[in-house]
Amino acid sequence: QVQLVESGGGLVQAGGSLRLSCAASGRTGSTYAMGWFRQAPGREREFVARISRSGTGWSYADSVKGRFTISRDNAESTLYLQMNSLKPEDTAVYYCAASKLVVAVATTPRDYDYWGQGTQVTVSS
Repeated sequence: QVQLVESGGGLVQAGGSLRLSCAASGRTGSTYAMGWFRQAPGREREFVARISRSGTGWSYADSVKGRFTISRDNAESTLYLQMNSLKPEDTAVYYCAASKLVVAVATTPRDYDYWGQGTQVTVSS
């Protein structure tokens, strides 16, 4: 069983930055591909970014490409999401997730086995 705990959300003005963290329980290291998803009120949970077990492969949603950076520290079992040039449409609850699949096929929420509780990101205009 893996437990994931996100932190780093908050309120920021448009154009600002936030860095989300996701701490995994135990020494999960490079066991899982990891991803970030988000869900705005009244909308389905959507993919934001994912990263391979080794941290050398990653993919982003078109809406965040060039603004967000996903990374991981396997020694610390921690996943990060650096979010720059934030826009009001980035407002959502952000979730980290772990998948037993290889990152290339872990593309949708149902491909992920473990989820954090979420952290709220609010971007004001």
